[in-house]
Amino acid sequence: RPDHIESKLNSETGNISTGTVTGKNIEFIRKYPDLDACLRSEDTDAVIICTHTHLHYDMTKMALLNNKHVFLEKPFCLDIQQGEELINLAKNKGLVLMIGHVVRFMPPYQKLKKWLDSGEFGNLKFLSLSRLSGIPVWGDWTNKNITDKSGGALFDLVIHDIDFVSWVLGIPDEITAGYLPGQLSNHDYISASWSYKDKGILVKIEGGNIFHATFPFQSGYIAGFENATINYTTLKGDVIGISDDKKMKEVPAGDIGEGYYNEIEYFAGCLKNNSEPSECTPESSLMSVRLCYEHLKK
Repeated sequence: RPDHIESKLNSETGNISTGTVTGKNIEFIRKYPDLDACLRSEDTDAVIICTHTHLHYDMTKMALLNNKHVFLEKPFCLDIQQGEELINLAKNKGLVLMIGHVVRFMPPYQKLKKWLDSGEFGNLKFLSLSRLSGIPVWGDWTNKNITDKSGGALFDLVIHDIDFVSWVLGIPDEITAGYLPGQLSNHDYISASWSYKDKGILVKIEGGNIFHATFPFQSGYIAGFENATINYTTLKGDVIGISDDKKMKEVPAGDIGEGYYNEIEYFAGCLKNNSEPSECTPESSLMSVRLCYEHLKK
């Protein structure tokens, strides 16, 4: 409801603080009860859709049919056919469709990709990524009618690391996974192993939100290269550790929160340059959803 936006702006309704922004700061912004009313009243080039997962398909389709470029929060669509339909619709209309896989744009993870691509520390041998959270108890996460359609932690949380690994290393030859149920789905904790046989790389992905509500969020990675082991964790988020057999040094990680700005800036650049979002194509984002489903196969 539009009248709730300003009154609830500083309440605990998300996992990112609104800081010092108050209702007064945004009172000049026009607000609408639904997307259709907004599209009929506003002349915009693009729409940013950051809503519950089960609304992604209908809202994105509505925006594309109204000739709007779309930035859609992840996950793309839980229904693969719906995702394919939206990709084709955007292409046929010559519109940019980009899914917000923000980890691709976070400085600590961009640095890891740079080291992978450059071979600065030799070949990668193994990569371990984790993303752990307490059960969300804020906002609509307490509404079972909505959480039952979210896809649970696998599609909402662990997909961050599934997407990042498939982006930097490609599709694995083999995936083995175990999972546990939680309050949101039957797969709210995932422990997975990915194998890249030709590259000789083993990847471990662990994540979930089955922990108690006050458990502190934490994510990070350990990358074992031939000549160094690199470690990053949000629990010490300002640095990345680089260890070899003689010493360990720390380098600046960058602000992980800049990822949210970086992805929107990149999307805006695609609109300005009339270019495809090659750093985050909708096809690759839909592949990340497909890979999530692979973790559920016995």
